[in-house]
Formats: sequence, structure tokens, C-alpha cells
Amino acid sequence: MTAFFLTVPPDILDYPTSADMVVDEGSNVSLKCIAKGSPEPSIIWKREDGELIRFSNGTEVSSATGPILNITNVKRDHMGPYLCIASNGVPPSVSKRIKLVVQCK
Repeated sequence: MTAFFLTVPPDILDYPTSADMVVDEGSNVSLKCIAKGSPEPSIIWKREDGELIRFSNGTEVSSATGPILNITNVKRDHMGPYLCIASNGVPPSVSKRIKLVVQCK
């Protein structure tokens, strides 16, 4: 007997996924992207403007994985639009744009 698995394309949930955020320079921010689907979607974060994602430890990456993107000690160069992209092998992949605004002291 063959088992059939229901496949469902990914869908990003508006809540609790982050909306556009305004944060103070030097604070910490967590961008969240929660998606459902079958199989379970994976989340990739990218900067919409093509810039690298910079972490406080000096690491710079073109993309990061996981439902939460933590940025500590936010600086001016973190400001901009971020994309969370959910995919699970079932087309289409979906994305949400989250704009991060940093208020300089």
C-alpha cells in the first residue's frame, strides 16, 4: 500500500511575523518570520538591497537561515528592507518584506 502525503505550499503568517520596525541605534532587534506548510517550510533571510547581513561579532553573510534573525547592537548600516523567504519544495516560495528603520541618537 502506498502512503500519500499532503503537500501544501508555504504561507507566511502575518501574526506573529514581524512588521516594519523602528528601533534605536545600539538596541537589539529580533525579526521573526513564521510560516506554515507541508512539509515544514525553511526560512531564509536576505537584504532586499543586496547588502550583506552584518552581525555584531563582525560576521557578514549574504543570507541567514531560521525563523528569527537576531541583530544585536543595531547600527545605521543595519537599516533597510529585509526579506524572509519561506520554501518547502512545493511551489511557489513566498516572501515578506520587513523594513528596519534605525533611529540615530
